[in-house]
Amino acid sequence: MRGSGGLWGSGHLSALLGGSLRGRILSLGVLGGGNCLREFSGGDPVSGSSQQCWGSLVEGPDRVGPPEARACLVGGWAVWEQPGGGGWGPPCGVGDPLWVGDGVGDNTCHPSLQVASSRAGKIFPACPENDETDTSKVVEIQNKQMIEWALGGFQPSGPKGLEPPEGERGPAWVWPLGTLAQGALGTLTVSSAWGECVLGTAGQGLGCPHAGMGCQGDVSPSPPDICISCGSLNVTLEHPLFIGGMCQNCKNCFLECAYQYDDDGYQSYCTICCGGREVLMCGNNNCCRCFCVECVDLLVGPGAAQAAIKEDPWNCYMCGHKGVYGLLRRREDWPSRLQMFFANNHDQEFDPPKVYPPVPAEKRKPIRVLSLFDGIATGLLVLKDLGIQVDRYIASEVCEDSITVGMVRHQGKIMYVGDVRNVTQKHIQEWGPFDLVIGGSPCNDLSIVNPARKGLYEGTGRLFFEFYRLLHEARPKEGDDRPFFWLFENVVAMGVSDKRDISRFLESNPVMIDAKEVSAAHRARYFWGNLPGMNRPLASTVNDKLELQECLEHGRIAKFSKVRTITTRSNSIKQGKDQHFPVFMNEKEDILWCTEMERVFGFPVHYTDVSNMSRLARQRLLGRSWSVPVIRHLFAPLKEYFACV
Repeated sequence: MRGSGGLWGSGHLSALLGGSLRGRILSLGVLGGGNCLREFSGGDPVSGSSQQCWGSLVEGPDRVGPPEARACLVGGWAVWEQPGGGGWGPPCGVGDPLWVGDGVGDNTCHPSLQVASSRAGKIFPACPENDETDTSKVVEIQNKQMIEWALGGFQPSGPKGLEPPEGERGPAWVWPLGTLAQGALGTLTVSSAWGECVLGTAGQGLGCPHAGMGCQGDVSPSPPDICISCGSLNVTLEHPLFIGGMCQNCKNCFLECAYQYDDDGYQSYCTICCGGREVLMCGNNNCCRCFCVECVDLLVGPGAAQAAIKEDPWNCYMCGHKGVYGLLRRREDWPSRLQMFFANNHDQEFDPPKVYPPVPAEKRKPIRVLSLFDGIATGLLVLKDLGIQVDRYIASEVCEDSITVGMVRHQGKIMYVGDVRNVTQKHIQEWGPFDLVIGGSPCNDLSIVNPARKGLYEGTGRLFFEFYRLLHEARPKEGDDRPFFWLFENVVAMGVSDKRDISRFLESNPVMIDAKEVSAAHRARYFWGNLPGMNRPLASTVNDKLELQECLEHGRIAKFSKVRTITTRSNSIKQGKDQHFPVFMNEKEDILWCTEMERVFGFPVHYTDVSNMSRLARQRLLGRSWSVPVIRHLFAPLKEYFACV
């Protein structure tokens, strides 16, 4: 829950394991009266609790790094105090009743309960899904069903059926309780500022490699020599926002979480450490950053978090006039560093794409386009705006509302071919040859914002491979040197492994472009492709509406200069920690009208006003679309290759 003074309440814990922010918390208990940690095997479903229940699967010691790190985090697991003040004890282990509280903790049980129900042979009725389905509601319904089943004794197999199959079971192990100082068991802190440490009241006696930094109260190494996100000395690069280093694990977390936002529009995790149980939210309406209490007290100074809570409004360390706050020093060139951080984050090297020389004006021909997951025909709209002649525009789309918009707004010039999975090599040969292949597969199962995401290889994530298949079919054959271009788009807030796999298949690293530079809304996206100059700086034009006020109808006043990312969900329109509507009219707050949202995205006014569609239906179409100014920026070099009017 969000508390007063911009504080996010209890239970928001994240375990950073192997550099990846997993969608689950790994827990281990302490046997009462014993001298060792409770023994688990890899694959056992367990849960821990601190105000709430957190479900997880135990992962073996081979998954959590070197022994010195395990000595700090006790094998990579977060440990919680039992609810009700019962002291330290075993978590809700196999067959034990789950203790479930309200709020964010419920969703974290989802992955482990899914595995448990699968092992026990329990099948839950599927929730009907369509274009209007709210994913969070589906997950909530599934959670309730699975939790009721768990409380009923894990029938039909009982607790014994939850154990992993022999082929999946990892080794069991015991960690001596002597490794933990008695003082460390007094009060619980999982310090997200030091993502590898289980701390006590002062984090003493843990044999922590970060003990010289913060855990003991003094900072020995200088900030550039340490990772300011976790305290590691294995620094591989500089933090893009603040003076200090960053390790590879925290870099991966930052890549995943920097552009992950909650429903209220704020960052889901701390700007510094990408974790945080309690976070302070910036009071600047045009800022969306959060800072966890642990990082603030550790880097700014003891008591700084409480002082920030009392300050109303509180401007965060990225917005404040000062550049130095204790040990936290903001970089003067952080905007360019952040851009370069995402531009140079590639751990795979590929051959540069083939460069096509511009075509002489007299030899240029109209362009032929294959658009997969076309949406509301943003690609065709931009090509027309640029004056590029379009010979043929083949679009694969299954949403009836999107097809209606495309048919009406482009006077039947689009040839719709249905589901991308039904398009074959024969079709490509019949409709082609193509000069440009574009698409952005659904992001629902790729975005780490979705707690029930299935990843790249399941659910809608697999549709990426349909793009890859048809891109391969559409490429010019050997010896054909005609210019051929392609573009693939998806969210920035995806897992590092999914991004790496997409890049590996496409043999290209993405560029990150945020529409806030050329529009009145934040919208960070990854783009893969071979369009000329994709990585050139994004520059606005005189026609771009950079402020929300420029997008509003007469008599309406913008409360914010830019809005947060507009999605298919209705509450994405609300802004700030207090969930204000972004417009003021007749002395009352108001939502964005559909025509205003269209201007924010760069579409012509009333572009989606067809077929008596409701406001929510039109927002869903826009929430899945591309930002017109961004696509114009990417498509502009095509004027050197194709005929223009």
